[in-house]
Amino acid sequence: MMVRIPNVLTAEQVARCREVMTKAAWVDGKVTAGHQSSQVKNNLQLPESAPEARELGGMVLQALARSQLFTSAVLPKQVFPPLFNRYDAGMTFGAHVDNSVRSHAASGITIRTDVSSTLFISAPEDYDGGELVVEDTYGRHSVKLPAGDMIVYPATSLHHVTPITRGSRIASFFWTQSMIRDESKRSLLFDLDMAIMRVAGDHPQHASVVELTAVYHNLLRQWAEV
Repeated sequence: MMVRIPNVLTAEQVARCREVMTKAAWVDGKVTAGHQSSQVKNNLQLPESAPEARELGGMVLQALARSQLFTSAVLPKQVFPPLFNRYDAGMTFGAHVDNSVRSHAASGITIRTDVSSTLFISAPEDYDGGELVVEDTYGRHSVKLPAGDMIVYPATSLHHVTPITRGSRIASFFWTQSMIRDESKRSLLFDLDMAIMRVAGDHPQHASVVELTAVYHNLLRQWAEV
């Protein structure tokens, strides 16, 4: 299940990200790559321990906590501290699957990576190429979103970033361990939650709103790992 989450960051927050990043010291992105992905990864990254990464990562986490759509789609148990990468002209990231487990040295956090997220900070008109391409049973999905928008998708997906041919692509990326390990159950709960919201919007006093909400929470109670 892929879900686009618009306006995670405001225009002012995006501007702050860009301001901070112009002064930051970038390093080779292979520092967070596994054995297989390091062979196809060619980009730059802010070090996890850099003050810029901590400031901007905190901003992203606060924004996620306010996002009802992110919570509904991901049902987060633990969010990995957000990381930040940059692709300049000629850089790319070949086909790979994200590591199943991630550890963050500074915070001591270790999570199972159920859901991957890419939060776009560069505007799409600022660079050519750089599409995130995610493959699933329905084919290949190419993603290039406005600054401040985010895409979430199963971390089990094979995906890659196409080569940059002009400009620079800057984004935040991170993983989430969901309360619902099984992707199909997580997708079912998301669809049910969206349906409840639509019914509640059209018929706020209808008894079915309470009944469907009860079904949602009883399924969540049955499946959740907390």
